[in-house]
Amino acid sequence: MSSFTFPSSFKTQDIVTNSVTIHTRMSGAGPAVLLLHGYGETGDMWVPLAVDLARDHTVIVPDLRGLGRSSKPSSGFDKKTQAGDVAGVLAALRIEQIDLVTHDIGNMVGFAFAAQHPERVKRLVLIDAPLPGVGPWEEILKHPLLWHFRFGGPDMERLVAGRERIYLDRFWNEFSADPRRFSEAARAHYAALYALPGAMHAGFAQFAAFDQDAIDNQAFLAQGKLPMPVLAVGGEKSFGTMMATVTRFAASDVQEAIVPDAGHWIMEENPQGTIQLVRGFLGASR
Repeated sequence: MSSFTFPSSFKTQDIVTNSVTIHTRMSGAGPAVLLLHGYGETGDMWVPLAVDLARDHTVIVPDLRGLGRSSKPSSGFDKKTQAGDVAGVLAALRIEQIDLVTHDIGNMVGFAFAAQHPERVKRLVLIDAPLPGVGPWEEILKHPLLWHFRFGGPDMERLVAGRERIYLDRFWNEFSADPRRFSEAARAHYAALYALPGAMHAGFAQFAAFDQDAIDNQAFLAQGKLPMPVLAVGGEKSFGTMMATVTRFAASDVQEAIVPDAGHWIMEENPQGTIQLVRGFLGASR
């Protein structure tokens, strides 16, 4: 089994909700934990963590709208709307309360869900990406490695059509502590999924929604910070301790952690270190 292929014990379900179809994998029994991926990957990134957690959790792994094997709508990529996708998945599965583990764009969707439904999130893990409009967001936007936050539109979609691998390699290489750890097999796997019709549009639209996300997040925070325990995780060679700095603007109970010897792609670069941190934090809730 590859690090991005779920074993047969995980059952798939395409859940229609909120004017979109969300491809979802599920396995295990026990307290529910939902894993949200980010850009450049799909829910497949979580295989090593999902398999480990399924030993004593009910594990739910959706693909975000427009990405992976979920449907490809033309709109709805603000994170408040996508939090509605998460709510719809949980309603279809009849799950009321979850632990929530997120990475990259998944952080933003997860935050929007937790802000609107704090009673439904027991613990939240945010991994290696900032939150639009929160803390030093405007300064973060100035970092030269984050040029892609403002890159998109019809012409950009035409530029990368048929060249998805070239475009994505840039991120897999530049955001890794060691690009060799993002395997050739994983690159081919994700490039094929992002080459599906509508997927690159959806990817660009995730970033284009950041201005609206910032407005929505500031409105959430006007009602108060997140009350549940939050683990803010940075890759040692990526956001590092900045994750906790950002998260403390948004949550009142924040623990910080570092995935050692890793850049942004924590599940490719140090899966065991990531699993250890997440499992330790989730286990403390019992």
